[in-house]
Amino acid sequence: MQFHHDYATCQSCAQRFNSVFCKAREEYVDAINEQKICNTYKKGQILFNEGAYPFGVYCINEGKIKLSHQGDDGKEQIIRLLKSGDVLGYRALLSGDRYGASAVALEDTKVCFIPKEIFVTVLKNDTGLAFEMMKLLSDELHKAEVKLTHLAQKPIRERLAETLLFIKETYGFEEDGITLNVRLSREEIANLVGTATESTIRLLSDFKKDGMVELDGKKIKILQHKLLLQTANLQD
Repeated sequence: MQFHHDYATCQSCAQRFNSVFCKAREEYVDAINEQKICNTYKKGQILFNEGAYPFGVYCINEGKIKLSHQGDDGKEQIIRLLKSGDVLGYRALLSGDRYGASAVALEDTKVCFIPKEIFVTVLKNDTGLAFEMMKLLSDELHKAEVKLTHLAQKPIRERLAETLLFIKETYGFEEDGITLNVRLSREEIANLVGTATESTIRLLSDFKKDGMVELDGKKIKILQHKLLLQTANLQD
């Protein structure tokens, strides 16, 4: 794969203070900047495959990525959605495991790769970055626990409403203020909800009839945010 080096430096990166590197010391940011390798991945292109060994971590400069796991039945299960400023691949790197999921670009995405050696060296010497990594891991564990609880206890209708709100919190809206700023297939939404694609299609149609959303292909507009919150059984 051809790598490109016409990206902003880590010091001037727009995502610097939106990411785990926000508390990193300047000298270590300089060291990372010297060794990072940047590239643009086209929509649908794979950054890394489930089962492969990690050789570093990836920081999203611009774009969107999904992490998905292949189930025993061969069906994809989306684990996480990532956006600009997010870091991925760190859990497998820190634990010495193989990747537990594959990373796929949801749109054309700019990513910087930080080699394992420099990342681990900086992590060992920079307490600020190490603390941010602990916070990141704790946050991901908390989200996983909440998701497991909701999968076990919430009906599908509530989970779908919550998933749409989660997508909104992750990627926000387009300029019109109501259209979700990402294009996901019905199957991908069903994977996030944890249900069959047919059920997701039927419930989205119900949401449309109830006036909560408007559907235009993969475009989803949220028309009644408060009603969607109530349907998700969440507090505003």
